[in-house]
Amino acid sequence: MSLLHPARTGSVVTVWLVNDVPARLVYEGQRYRVTDMPTRLEDEHPEMTHRLNLTGWRFQGTDDAGLSHMFDIRRAGGEWQLIRIYD
Repeated sequence: MSLLHPARTGSVVTVWLVNDVPARLVYEGQRYRVTDMPTRLEDEHPEMTHRLNLTGWRFQGTDDAGLSHMFDIRRAGGEWQLIRIYD
Protein backbone atom coordinates (compact mmCIF):
# COMPACT_ATOMS: atom_id res chain seq x y z
CA MET A 1 0.00 0.00 0.00
CA SER A 2 1.41 3.40 -0.90
CA LEU A 3 0.46 6.91 0.10
CA LEU A 4 -1.11 8.98 -2.68
CA HIS A 5 -1.25 12.76 -2.96
CA PRO A 6 0.59 13.59 0.27
CA ALA A 7 0.46 17.33 -0.55
CA ARG A 8 -3.35 17.21 -0.67
CA THR A 9 -3.84 16.13 2.92
CA GLY A 10 -6.03 18.56 4.77
CA SER A 11 -8.25 18.94 1.69
CA VAL A 12 -11.92 19.34 2.43
CA VAL A 13 -14.00 16.36 1.28
CA THR A 14 -17.76 15.86 1.16
CA VAL A 15 -18.98 12.87 3.15
CA TRP A 16 -22.48 11.34 3.36
CA LEU A 17 -23.24 9.39 6.51
CA VAL A 18 -25.78 6.62 7.01
CA ASN A 19 -26.48 5.90 10.68
CA ASP A 20 -23.46 8.11 11.56
CA VAL A 21 -21.08 5.97 9.44
CA PRO A 22 -19.53 7.10 6.11
CA ALA A 23 -21.36 5.75 3.05
CA ARG A 24 -20.18 8.03 0.21
CA LEU A 25 -17.41 10.55 -0.38
CA VAL A 26 -16.49 13.15 -2.99
CA TYR A 27 -12.78 13.87 -3.34
CA GLU A 28 -11.45 16.22 -6.06
CA GLY A 29 -14.76 15.98 -7.92
CA GLN A 30 -14.73 12.16 -7.99
CA ARG A 31 -17.50 10.22 -6.25
CA TYR A 32 -16.65 7.12 -4.19
CA ARG A 33 -18.92 4.56 -2.54
CA VAL A 34 -17.71 3.11 0.76
CA THR A 35 -17.12 -0.55 -0.08
CA ASP A 36 -15.97 -1.98 3.22
CA MET A 37 -16.81 -1.62 6.92
CA PRO A 38 -15.43 1.79 8.01
CA THR A 39 -13.10 1.75 11.01
CA ARG A 40 -13.28 4.56 13.54
CA LEU A 41 -9.93 6.28 14.13
CA GLU A 42 -9.60 7.24 17.77
CA ASP A 43 -6.86 8.86 19.78
CA GLU A 44 -7.14 6.30 22.60
CA HIS A 45 -6.97 3.01 20.67
CA PRO A 46 -5.18 0.59 23.07
CA GLU A 47 -3.16 -1.25 20.39
CA MET A 48 -1.61 1.90 18.92
CA THR A 49 1.99 2.71 19.81
CA HIS A 50 1.50 6.45 19.23
CA ARG A 51 -1.37 8.90 19.47
CA LEU A 52 -3.07 10.18 16.32
CA ASN A 53 -4.67 13.16 18.09
CA LEU A 54 -7.79 12.85 15.96
CA THR A 55 -11.10 11.15 15.67
CA GLY A 56 -12.18 10.11 12.20
CA TRP A 57 -12.72 7.19 9.85
CA ARG A 58 -10.71 4.83 7.63
CA PHE A 59 -12.52 3.11 4.79
CA GLN A 60 -12.19 1.84 1.24
CA GLY A 61 -13.88 3.97 -1.37
CA THR A 62 -14.56 2.74 -4.92
CA ASP A 63 -15.42 4.98 -7.86
CA ASP A 64 -17.78 4.16 -10.76
CA ALA A 65 -14.87 2.75 -12.82
CA GLY A 66 -14.00 0.27 -10.05
CA LEU A 67 -10.84 2.05 -8.83
CA SER A 68 -10.49 1.79 -5.05
CA HIS A 69 -8.50 3.77 -2.48
CA MET A 70 -8.26 3.73 1.30
CA PHE A 71 -9.28 7.05 2.84
CA ASP A 72 -8.53 8.43 6.30
CA ILE A 73 -10.77 11.39 7.14
CA ARG A 74 -11.48 13.50 10.22
CA ARG A 75 -14.01 16.10 11.26
CA ALA A 76 -12.51 19.59 11.72
CA GLY A 77 -15.00 22.25 12.69
CA GLY A 78 -17.96 21.85 10.38
CA GLU A 79 -16.02 20.08 7.58
CA TRP A 80 -14.54 16.70 6.83
CA GLN A 81 -10.83 16.77 5.96
CA LEU A 82 -8.67 14.21 4.17
CA ILE A 83 -5.87 12.94 6.37
CA ARG A 84 -4.41 10.32 4.00
CA ILE A 85 -5.32 8.47 0.85
CA TYR A 86 -3.71 5.13 -0.07
CA ASP A 87 -3.87 3.03 -3.21
